[in-house]
Amino acid sequence: MQAKKKPSRQCIGCRESREKKDLIRIVKTPEGDIVLDRTGKRNGRGAYLCDRTECLARARRSNALSRSFRIQVPEEVYEELERQWENDSK
Repeated sequence: MQAKKKPSRQCIGCRESREKKDLIRIVKTPEGDIVLDRTGKRNGRGAYLCDRTECLARARRSNALSRSFRIQVPEEVYEELERQWENDSK
């Protein structure tokens, strides 16, 4: 019997593939909001980041979220994600 294959996703910051459970999901909800999804179960289109602030900074510089969500992500969204990130890591 084969071992069950573990899902992997690519970090939009560093572009490394990792197991899905080791990444943080950022979701564009059907209402158009962009939020952190630590559970990985929220409804909407997702993009994944490593749990490192450097990856969020890289994604910000390269506009990776805008490409992933196919919309222009305003600077305020990145600032809010950073605040959520800091609060979650405390």
